[in-house]
Amino acid sequence: MLNSRLAAPIAALAVPLLLYGGALVSQYGFGLHPCEMCYWQRWPHQAAMVLAALALLLRRNDGAMRLLTILAALAIAVSGAIGIFHAGVEYGWWEGLTTCSTTASGPISLDDIMAAPITRCDVPQWTLAGISLAGFNAIFSLAGAAFVLALLRRGKAVR
Repeated sequence: MLNSRLAAPIAALAVPLLLYGGALVSQYGFGLHPCEMCYWQRWPHQAAMVLAALALLLRRNDGAMRLLTILAALAIAVSGAIGIFHAGVEYGWWEGLTTCSTTASGPISLDDIMAAPITRCDVPQWTLAGISLAGFNAIFSLAGAAFVLALLRRGKAVR
């Protein structure tokens, strides 16, 4: 399977699917409300899932499948880069957002603002061995992107 030409696009779909799924489980299953930068990390994973799904749909066209898989891997890596930035903010290595933000849309009243959960970007809600969720996203996203690209290279060499 690892030498199959479909291994890379399958991995490019599985990596962001698992990471995005983990984010949703932590949010809805464990009540860890995402901050603004947490949402930033989700967008590239969503893009990667769409790109990888398109790559699999267009698998008969090797060039299109390869390009879409590369773009999916790059999107996964972008999420990892944002995770590095977010983790750096959490560890106090650099400054993050200096403005307030909310996930609400439309007209917002003071009551809406006061009822919203406060989630700061510079305070990790959960850590394991000193690594926050943003840090884990960075590690797994960058490793996942490298894995997809390695599979893509291996799949090309096998033909």
